[in-house]
Amino acid sequence: METKVLHDMFWLGVPVLEKMLRPIVVYLFLILSLRLAGKRELAQLNPFDLVVLLTISNTVQNAIIGEDNSVTGGLIGAATLLVVNHVVVRYLYGHERLEQLVEGAPDTLIEAGEIKMDRLKEELITEGELLSAAHKQGFATLSEVDNAVIEPGGTIVFLAKKPPTDEQRHDKVMAKLELLAAELAA
Repeated sequence: METKVLHDMFWLGVPVLEKMLRPIVVYLFLILSLRLAGKRELAQLNPFDLVVLLTISNTVQNAIIGEDNSVTGGLIGAATLLVVNHVVVRYLYGHERLEQLVEGAPDTLIEAGEIKMDRLKEELITEGELLSAAHKQGFATLSEVDNAVIEPGGTIVFLAKKPPTDEQRHDKVMAKLELLAAELAA
C-alpha cells in the first residue's frame, strides 16, 4: 500500500522533457497574450479582468501538467516556470530593445493638460478610471494634471500643472506686499 502511494506521488506519468516543455510553451503564450491585451490588463483590473486572469490559471493547468498529477511532475513544472522566468528577466535586463518589444512602450494619456481620448480608447481606459487613478495620486480633478503617462507595467504616472510664470510672479509680489504690510503695521 505505502509503495503504491509513494509510486503515485513521485512517479512521472510523462517524460521529463515533456514536463519541461509544457510550462515553457504556456509561459510564452501567456506573455504574448498579456502583451497583446495591453497595459491596462496589468494594473487597472476591473472585476471582469480579474475573473479572466484567475480562470486562465485554471484553464492552462492541464496544459502545464498534462495527465501527470504527481508531486514530482508538479515540482518540475513549477521549477521550469521559475527558471524560464528568471532567464527571460535576466536576458531582457541587458537588451533594452527586446524588453521594449516584449513589455511595450509608455503611452501618453494627458499631454499639456489635454486628455488624449484616442489614447484612452487604445488602452481601454475610461475617463472615470483615469480620474480614479488620479485621485489615488492626490489629484482632485483631471484639470490639475499637466501630463499622464501609462507605463508598460500598467502604472499611470501623473504630473501636476505648474502655475504660469505670471501667476508665480503675482503670488511672490503679493507675499512681499503682505510682509511689508505686516512690518508697517508693527
